[in-house]
Amino acid sequence: MKKSLLLILSLLVVCSLAFAAGSGEKAQAPAAKISYEVTEPITIEWWHALEQQYWPLVDEIVGGFNNSNDLITVEAKYIGNYATVNENLVAAHAANSGVPAITVANTPYVAEYGKGGLTEDLTPYIKATGYDIDDFGEGMLVASAYEGKQVSLPFLISTQVMYYNKTMADKEGITIPAKFADMETFLKKATKKDASGTTTRWGTIVPGWDQWYFETFYLNNGVKIVNDDRMTTDLGGKASVAVTKQLQDYMNKGYAYWAAGTSASSTMRQNFLDGKAFSVIHTSSLYNLYTDLADFEVGMAWLPAGDTKKSEIGGSVILIPAKNDQKVKNAAWVFLQYLVGKEVNMRWADGSGYMPTRNSVLTTQEGEDFLKRKPAFKTIFDNLDEINPRIQHAGWNQLATIWKSNLDQIMLENTNVESQLKVMAEEINEVLADSE
Repeated sequence: MKKSLLLILSLLVVCSLAFAAGSGEKAQAPAAKISYEVTEPITIEWWHALEQQYWPLVDEIVGGFNNSNDLITVEAKYIGNYATVNENLVAAHAANSGVPAITVANTPYVAEYGKGGLTEDLTPYIKATGYDIDDFGEGMLVASAYEGKQVSLPFLISTQVMYYNKTMADKEGITIPAKFADMETFLKKATKKDASGTTTRWGTIVPGWDQWYFETFYLNNGVKIVNDDRMTTDLGGKASVAVTKQLQDYMNKGYAYWAAGTSASSTMRQNFLDGKAFSVIHTSSLYNLYTDLADFEVGMAWLPAGDTKKSEIGGSVILIPAKNDQKVKNAAWVFLQYLVGKEVNMRWADGSGYMPTRNSVLTTQEGEDFLKRKPAFKTIFDNLDEINPRIQHAGWNQLATIWKSNLDQIMLENTNVESQLKVMAEEINEVLADSE
């Protein structure tokens, strides 16, 4: 009886399998193993945001790669600033047409791209080729990853600094304060006014065109720009109000001006070069430009701090868009490794104001030689542990746009800080909640 029952059950199983096969259901074949090798000639396009003064360096570096690689030819294409690169990349991704093989991206876009599936996960490429990424600073790797996936790698990295006229500083006995609380004393001394009370030399200029430049004043004075719940902001809270009022007071007293608008960066830079500003807040990547153009000695200082003195990673990462075939991605991966390699990284650092990104460089003779050529970078080397990843949130770019717009009104139109920030925070909360 038991044998008969077992036989019947066996027949039922066989019949059910046959029925499944006959109904169109097929067993899944194992996924083919991906090869990351480049085996035939290919031409790929690299999108970058390096302005015209860097084009000879771009040509030199890309030319060096093309001359040393038999199969891959890279065509470098300047797209515009980071915002323009982002617009073009998102549009190409959506249209599934014209997507570059490899591209730069400003660091705040990493989370947005990672969430949207725009970037290729580089983790399997790293594992398959044995690429060593541990030589990058930990903070830099975190800033170029999304939810544990290495969706990009650090490329041209910078941080926020204050450039100042060291010739003036030495002559007038002015020092950049270490603390934000001492900013007013410094600004009052560094500012010059004529008999009518009109400012003829600002103590500093604060860039309002990008929140990155004033962001650390808030972070280091207890403001949670994105709260732990990831759904709300503290930009309407007491700490934020206090920092904003202090900045507004500097503007009202003529100690500083708020640089906003399409030509704000070049105007700010020219005011500094003309001696109309004692200092400016800007990116460390422009060190070469400032020193090349100034007819005075340029100093570089860490931004005045609060309870903490953190700065944030700026500049760009390098990534491979996901919407390309594997042959294109493989070629892009080879070129990407070249772009972020130690030797090429030092050429970028020497030829621009961007920082060396490799730990093995910073603590070696190469790093010491770099500091001899660019002694002002010592302030960055001394504070490397304070350079942190940017805040990652899919709604970050919307948050930043809203924040900048509202601070423009506060600083340029002298609106009420509390009421303006309260309304602003409510709008940002909606963006954060919708983006999670």
